Amino acid sequence: MEEIKLYIESGVLELYVMGDLGPDDRKDVEAMAAKHPEVKQELEQIQNALEGYAEVYSVTPPQGMRDRVINDLLLVTNEDIQVEPHTRAEEETRIVKMSSGSTSFYKFAFAASVALLVLSVSALFVLYNQLEDSRQQIAVLQKDNQTITSNANYINKQLAASNESLSIFHNPEVKLIKLAGQKIAPEASLVVAFNPKKEEVMIVMGAAKMPTNDEAHQYQLWALVDGKPVDLGVFDTQTDATGMKRMKSIGTVQAFAVTLEPRGGSVNPTMEHMMVMGAI
Repeated sequence: MEEIKLYIESGVLELYVMGDLGPDDRKDVEAMAAKHPEVKQELEQIQNALEGYAEVYSVTPPQGMRDRVINDLLLVTNEDIQVEPHTRAEEETRIVKMSSGSTSFYKFAFAASVALLVLSVSALFVLYNQLEDSRQQIAVLQKDNQTITSNANYINKQLAASNESLSIFHNPEVKLIKLAGQKIAPEASLVVAFNPKKEEVMIVMGAAKMPTNDEAHQYQLWALVDGKPVDLGVFDTQTDATGMKRMKSIGTVQAFAVTLEPRGGSVNPTMEHMMVMGAI
């Protein structure tokens, strides 16, 4: 076993994978691999590592490199090349010397590749976590921005409603008629802003004191004209309602009244559901 370990650590397997051994030495390595599973396993690991390393760091040659290499080879073949023959002993001595120096290099290269891979994975993990944190922060900021925008829109709407109410209240042409609660709702009250010159009728929603209607019913505003009720539209009441609600136009009115009707309104008022009423 110690001999096998020394053989593996000699670097000859790396030279075999790199193609730096002669035919006889390659046969020796193949024979050792066939005879000893440890050698075969180490040889396969070296091959896999080199293939992976080559895939990761492969580089596409630049355009025109092939032609330059062929031209250089043609120039070399035209020159006289003197090659001194080596004996079998000299070749083995050269391989052993190369093996002792190459082993450290290849092992260092493998270790460097593994270290580079670990660092890359770690860096990717850190970047992924940072990206997730950034996404969460962006989502929070977007939600906050939507909330701020909604609040700003609500405030602008309330301000516009208040300005409209002030302009109506300060208009001498507008009459404010208070509708008092009737038998069915004695605590109820409603204020109607009526401009007979422009035939405008508006309900002051902020001053309304009406029981909240359900989903199946709505309040309907009526105008009494020559003793006959005229439909001016339907509306809902809300505790946080503000501003003015514009109703249907009319020019001549003796009184206003509100009844509770099925949702969408009725053709004629339901007198037993009379909520408020007020004369001009």
